[in-house]
Amino acid sequence: MCGITGWVSFHQDARTMAPVIEAMTAALTPRGPDAGGVWLGERAAIGHRRLAVIDLDGGTQPMTDRPDEPAHVLSYSGEVYNHHELRAELRARGHVFRTRSDTEVVLRAYAEWGEDVADHLTGMFAFAVWDEPAQRLLLVRDRLGVKPLFWAAVDGGLAFASEPKALFAHPALRPRVDADGLREAYSLLFNTGPTVWSGVRETAPGSLLVLDRDGIRERRYWQLEAADHTDDRDTTVERVRDLVGAAARSRLEADVPVCSLLSGGLDSTVLTALLAGELRRREGPEARIRSYAVDYSDQAERFTGDVLRTGHDAPYAAEAGAFIGTEHHTVVLDPRALLDPEHRKAVVVARDSPIGVGDMDTSLYLLFGQIRAHSTVALSGEAADEVFGGYPWFHQPKALAADTFPWLLVTGDEAAMPLNPELGLRMAEFRADTYRTALAAVPHLDGETPAEHRQREMQHLSLTRWLRQLLHRKDRLSMARGLEVRVPYCDHRLVEYAFNVPWALKSFDGREKSLLRAAGTGLAPESVLYRPKNHYPATHHPDYNRGLQDLARDALATEQVRALADETHLKPCLDTPPDRLEWGHRLRLERVVDLALWLDHHQPELAL
Repeated sequence: MCGITGWVSFHQDARTMAPVIEAMTAALTPRGPDAGGVWLGERAAIGHRRLAVIDLDGGTQPMTDRPDEPAHVLSYSGEVYNHHELRAELRARGHVFRTRSDTEVVLRAYAEWGEDVADHLTGMFAFAVWDEPAQRLLLVRDRLGVKPLFWAAVDGGLAFASEPKALFAHPALRPRVDADGLREAYSLLFNTGPTVWSGVRETAPGSLLVLDRDGIRERRYWQLEAADHTDDRDTTVERVRDLVGAAARSRLEADVPVCSLLSGGLDSTVLTALLAGELRRREGPEARIRSYAVDYSDQAERFTGDVLRTGHDAPYAAEAGAFIGTEHHTVVLDPRALLDPEHRKAVVVARDSPIGVGDMDTSLYLLFGQIRAHSTVALSGEAADEVFGGYPWFHQPKALAADTFPWLLVTGDEAAMPLNPELGLRMAEFRADTYRTALAAVPHLDGETPAEHRQREMQHLSLTRWLRQLLHRKDRLSMARGLEVRVPYCDHRLVEYAFNVPWALKSFDGREKSLLRAAGTGLAPESVLYRPKNHYPATHHPDYNRGLQDLARDALATEQVRALADETHLKPCLDTPPDRLEWGHRLRLERVVDLALWLDHHQPELAL
């Protein structure tokens, strides 16, 4: 896992701008703490920061196809899990390799297939290839958008980077926010394309961009398609088990220590069990995978359920670890540590965005810091709820009947906007327009029942929108600690198959994630197998709530925050006794605190 950046301009000589590409590359150092490098040509400047995971000595970047007068230059982030098969195919086609890295496989694959290279790759990736003879730049992002990729126009071309902060090291680009950016950030609709930053665009998942002297061309190379499902229940369960198992096994490869994130829920337990079994098969019966859970020092005494949480995770995680036979660790955090301004600032800097989930982001950042002391790669259960129908909105009649994005109703996020109504952002109109656009993109089959039609919409919205912010969160906070997180449930072959399984099969046992539960039989203790869906844990300590209220008051004392935030909307959150502060109220306070930190660090020009 790494950070990529650079630019191409047909109006400037990049060789005279070495300090610029060096500054852009340095901005991504946390993503790649092990090494960095730049390549300069007349029209292109390419930078790279490396987190070494495979072929520690041979995978240095930017990588060129030959040492002298290279034709192709690659800056690549991610992992391609079918690189062994591709290497064999490319060797048969006459390509010669000098490293064991998957990076070189991508480079040689581009030489063979050009911009169709993405069709041959299975994995998570974002990369840039400068083709010197063709004077052409290719940018590619993986199918589900696990790895980030941003770009912005510059004179005569464009600049690109894994994170916006690297773009702002280019002299032609400055952090600027307008009304459109605020709508994108605070609507919680998770568009890709436009971002909070004016002029900065995000390459859509499953898309590529080509820049040459004729201009910029973007196209999708992958998207979800509707297809008939002909497998019966037993065959479907077996197929899901095979796909999940294959995805897990392929993501174990690394030349550095690997671990698993084990929350004690169905998704992470099934995944960890598969990983542990594969590790024992490879290394012997005594081999054990490390597993990690997060907890808070007050959780056992103070846990109270809310709209997202049904129980205390840590005991289930410990039970699952014992059942599977992992080397299990629980990272216990002091709730007051989540108020530390340096921790919170680090999180906001990592996100390049004012929008997050407050203490849950900070705790994840601290958890990843603890894990990084022992492991460089962690595997996580993201996307299982989207793939198998685990969220409440797949099952609640109110959400199914609503004419809006379902998470706005279920999580209460619609009430968590701290923006000043005098800004005139017309958020309700923006949400309605975006929802219509989102539904128009959903593929359907002729003859679907109304119930199947609606469930396909819910799953498509979840996979193409809600999942984006979860992957954004996991990528930014893990890479800020130099930790690579792999997400097997995002394997596009599994996603394609499950997307077309009828809802009656997805819920055949009358509850969420029926297919995964059936496929995981024997891999998890019964208590975990039938445990209700539970979200990432949050602290319930009133001292945290009290400190959060103090931070929010300090934030509202600044002129810029007062100009953007709706103080009337926030007053009840500030006046509620700390021990009675509800989750939705607390989220509003988290957002205004993060807004203040974001404004202070990025110093954006506000053009509202």
